[in-house]
Amino acid sequence: MQIGIVGLPNVGKTTLFNALTRGHAKVEIYPFTTIEPNIGVVEVPDERLERLKELIEACEVTPATIEFLDIAGLVKGASKGEGLGNQFLAKIREVEAIVHIVRCFSDPNIAHIAPDLNPIRDIEIVNLELALADLELIEKRREKIEKDPEAKEELKLLGRVAESLSKGEPPELNEKEKEVLKGYHLLSLKPTLYVANLSDGEKIPEELKKYRAIGIYTKLESEMQELPEEERAQFRAELGIGEEGLERLIRESYRLLGLITFFTLERKKLRAWTLEDGRSIREAAGRIHSDMEKGFIKAEVINYSDLVGVGSLLKAREKGFLRIEGKDYRVAEGDIITIKFHLTR
Repeated sequence: MQIGIVGLPNVGKTTLFNALTRGHAKVEIYPFTTIEPNIGVVEVPDERLERLKELIEACEVTPATIEFLDIAGLVKGASKGEGLGNQFLAKIREVEAIVHIVRCFSDPNIAHIAPDLNPIRDIEIVNLELALADLELIEKRREKIEKDPEAKEELKLLGRVAESLSKGEPPELNEKEKEVLKGYHLLSLKPTLYVANLSDGEKIPEELKKYRAIGIYTKLESEMQELPEEERAQFRAELGIGEEGLERLIRESYRLLGLITFFTLERKKLRAWTLEDGRSIREAAGRIHSDMEKGFIKAEVINYSDLVGVGSLLKAREKGFLRIEGKDYRVAEGDIITIKFHLTR
């Protein structure tokens, strides 16, 4: 899963990226320091892995991962190429979801687009540029298929989407229509999580609540990554912050994309994977390797809660919690699966 961090210049995107990845991407006080996206692979925190490692005596544990892209700041006119906008917009089209970070902190030493803080204005600037870029793409496609008699339904759909975007409204789409539009990689239809970048001790501005924004102290989070884990926990307790921004962001990203976690166990090697909720176990096998999906025979399945409840795989098997499932079984959150398959050539 790949998530792009976007926003206006100097709102804290790279600082958030560093907090998430525990990296050291370059942070400057001027726009467009980030020309090519910083890319970081982040392990998904999951306390269940440690418990499972004990229960099954795993010799190797691999957590699920998310890839974050720190994409350079967008400016007014980005859809027309301002501030290298076309280059940056193309990078956003590649991601599955967007983390839109909004500046909610004051700092006279860090330049901003205006002397005053106005999170709603900033959000609207970025969202307008995404919509304008989509409208341009849609118009080019409509011109191309306008005389194609087999493209009437597509033309009608594109017209409706364009009308909604021009009004600043998200189009209402059914599943079939979403599937048709998938290949367009429309920016304004990507799932978006809004993050308020706060100064120490500040709360999320009231006006951002309609966007269901989460608040993160990005500068503080980034600085704390330099501390040992025990000191970080103590520091958080003293400040009353609670869980790490990374954990909150990942949890909300999972919710946004409708993802679940499943586990695989092979030769004492335990690994966590992400999967869209509602997918079959055969599709889950495809997440591991395409050969597993093609040659799928069956899978041995037990849920995490059942395994923890009985205390061991041996007891789980005796009590019937370890079961065989076929290709149409829908994977549940916390399922531990072992795929049986034959190689197809």
